[in-house]
Amino acid sequence: MCGRYASTRRPQDLVDLFEVTRWDPGQVLQPSWNVAPTDDVWSVLERVERDTGEVTRQLRPLRWGLVPSWAKSPDVGAKMINARVETVAEKPAYRRAFAKRRCLLPADGFYEWQTVAATKTAKARKQPYFISPEDGRAMALAGLYEFWRAPDVADDDAPGAWWTTCTIITTEATDAAGRVHPRMPLAIAPDDWSAWLDPAHQDPGELRALLTAPAAGHLHTRAVSTAVNSVRNNGPHLLDEIDGADEAPGTAGTAETAETSESAESSSDG
Repeated sequence: MCGRYASTRRPQDLVDLFEVTRWDPGQVLQPSWNVAPTDDVWSVLERVERDTGEVTRQLRPLRWGLVPSWAKSPDVGAKMINARVETVAEKPAYRRAFAKRRCLLPADGFYEWQTVAATKTAKARKQPYFISPEDGRAMALAGLYEFWRAPDVADDDAPGAWWTTCTIITTEATDAAGRVHPRMPLAIAPDDWSAWLDPAHQDPGELRALLTAPAAGHLHTRAVSTAVNSVRNNGPHLLDEIDGADEAPGTAGTAETAETSESAESSSDG
């Protein structure tokens, strides 16, 4: 699964990397080493312009936690941060977005938690790991996005009238990630970005074939401090490597740890 990740590249760098043709420099998101559910995150997507009919590749912020268009409340988004690739084309919450509204979510790497068994002197705990490409390149996580209309806002153009939200597609973990957690996010290789983003491309089998392991499986895993467990903590120090075997136990048992995210994925797939 994917319940936390890091995204620290500047918007201009993302515009250049993903060959974006439309973005608003006035939209600003701060670099984050601890992106959490319900945060606004950078996304790359393609939309048909209403006035010209032209398809443009856009960089825009989305709220992490997908809210289907038919949802009664945006609160469901907190439980829909991940969509399982095994069912994404069939589940009512995701199938329309999978067919027409796909995006890329730029990331430096993602966090997963591994259970460390209790010993005679220490309680069981969750050890966080940061997993990132070996070559340091950006990952383009495979995402979906949706529009949700707030019923309590009368004017379509008023602030808060429309919510644009997203989710990350996940699969069974392999390689370095698989040694930490059984699920991992999927990514799109650069050569396939155009095919994935194209809103006219709607063949489920062809779309599934574009989904790959991040960095083609060439991932580096390092134990990091349990400071990442709290959404209140942020900064490059969260990526500092530690000796996972020696970190003091009992510090990961907060309400904001991986257990919360794991529950969210289970709920979202139901």
